[in-house]
Amino acid sequence: MLALDIPHSPSGSELTKAKQVLVVEDEELIREMIVLALEEEGYEVFSAADGATALTMLQDTDQTGYSVDLLILDLMLPQVNGLDLCRLLRYRGNPIPILILSAKASETDRVLGLEVGADDYLTKPFSMRELIARCRALIRRQHLNGMTPTPVQQFREIKLYPQECRVTVRGEDVNLSPKEFRLLELFIN
Repeated sequence: MLALDIPHSPSGSELTKAKQVLVVEDEELIREMIVLALEEEGYEVFSAADGATALTMLQDTDQTGYSVDLLILDLMLPQVNGLDLCRLLRYRGNPIPILILSAKASETDRVLGLEVGADDYLTKPFSMRELIARCRALIRRQHLNGMTPTPVQQFREIKLYPQECRVTVRGEDVNLSPKEFRLLELFIN
């Protein structure tokens, strides 16, 4: 029998320590069940009932002090739907792993969700064990790929938030096009 010296692989609970998940789900009962299950697994969980709130939470990481390691996203949301939110995050260059959790189960819906930038797609009704396993896999993949949040870059009173493609000057948001943002980032570096 061949003995292999395989380095210790982190278990699910070790990978989930201090990992933060944002659950965006408009159905309160489903949202609460997911939050409780993830908290029991050791995740720090934030939640939003609509896409606009989620977008604000993701943009305000400098003020709230958290950065999200995984986004669980329903598609049929009030204000900003899940597809638009996913598309916007990818357009802004945000690398956060996104797991779509939706009742939209057709092949067309699943393919569209993945094509606009989701990393995984799970249909309702769903198994909580499977959801947690998929969360672990996405976070593990993020960890193995070395995708850590890009630190805030600062030059005098200008702050660049590369994950959100956002700029503030003296604490006030400045609207820049993606090209303008990249140029400013180049100048600051």
